[in-house]
Amino acid sequence: MRILYHLPLSPYSRKVRLVMAEKRLPFELKVEKVWERQPGYLELNPACTVPLLVEDNGLVVPDSRVICEYLEEAYPEVQLLSHSIPERVETRRLVAWFDDKFFSEVTRHLLWEKTMKQALKLGPPDANALRAGYANLKQHLVYIGWLAEHRRWLAGANLSLADFAAAAQLSALDYLGDVDWSASAAAKDWYARIKSRPSFRAVLVDKVNGIAPPPHYADLDF
Repeated sequence: MRILYHLPLSPYSRKVRLVMAEKRLPFELKVEKVWERQPGYLELNPACTVPLLVEDNGLVVPDSRVICEYLEEAYPEVQLLSHSIPERVETRRLVAWFDDKFFSEVTRHLLWEKTMKQALKLGPPDANALRAGYANLKQHLVYIGWLAEHRRWLAGANLSLADFAAAAQLSALDYLGDVDWSASAAAKDWYARIKSRPSFRAVLVDKVNGIAPPPHYADLDF
């Protein structure tokens, strides 16, 4: 059985989980507290990050973007990159947008301050960081809404890695109750569509000790 090392609220771990579920690939989840820097895990992944995929043949694949590209090449039966070159470019652009820009402007401010900082006993959340995260989130929701209004899915006509990269970031924040869905009805409608997919079920039933999600989190009808 392939193993995916992860953290429940890591958006990058969630992205890979969603992609693997969409491709109907069975896997076992193992929580890895990377801040503990366990020697055995460091041997597998010297960067000591999650997610990390270990295939049943022993192949070790680190980093969510590398894992997703690998899954596209190794398991092409369900395609999450379009056959259209322009749409593939747009998919990769948006994956980078959500993995890098959205994370640095939004998720890092909110998720780190409200969960990891507390877990590592680094003090209370920084109010300035939280304000910046919430303000930036509204702008990103407006952009997601614009994409959703002009396209069937975020990158174009087909469901793609871009949708899962965006949904992974938002689902982690939505678990904390941090997403003001009133900022964009179109973004909310798109998220309702993607979280209704069977691949989302395991993510929606996740529970994190000490943090209860809002009632709408697992409600497919919002």
